[in-house]
Amino acid sequence: MSEPLHRPSLGSAVYYKDPFAALDWLERAFGFERQLVVTDNDGQLGHSEMRFGDSYVMICREWSENAASPASIGGKNTQSVHVQLRDGIDEHCARARAAGAVVTREPEDQFYGDRVYAVRDPEGHVWSFGQTVRTVSREEAERVSGLKIEGRV
Repeated sequence: MSEPLHRPSLGSAVYYKDPFAALDWLERAFGFERQLVVTDNDGQLGHSEMRFGDSYVMICREWSENAASPASIGGKNTQSVHVQLRDGIDEHCARARAAGAVVTREPEDQFYGDRVYAVRDPEGHVWSFGQTVRTVSREEAERVSGLKIEGRV
């Protein structure tokens, strides 16, 4: 018996009107890799998973009014997906922009030590990307931001 596929403890499912186009776009724009694609007898997507680093995201087709793309519900989002990069965040943003992502937040250093940018994909999903660029203590982050921070920065 072969070893089961290791899955991270947490993954997200993102719904698309055209999940096959989304799979192609996510490869091109963000560098995600297809891990698993399951189609039914009619060629419709049944399930898919994409990998990035040690995480994964399921790319799904819409199947009800409660599992829909922002493109089908007036562009509204109830969540976003954040991806932490090891390096190359500015190049990553340029790659996403070249693939047609709408940059809603340009790469910018944050008080807590990360450089972050955010985009909308072709169907309106919000994605953010961060890279730790310097180590910041909780005390420094509180001093710089004026916020009370509990836990680890």
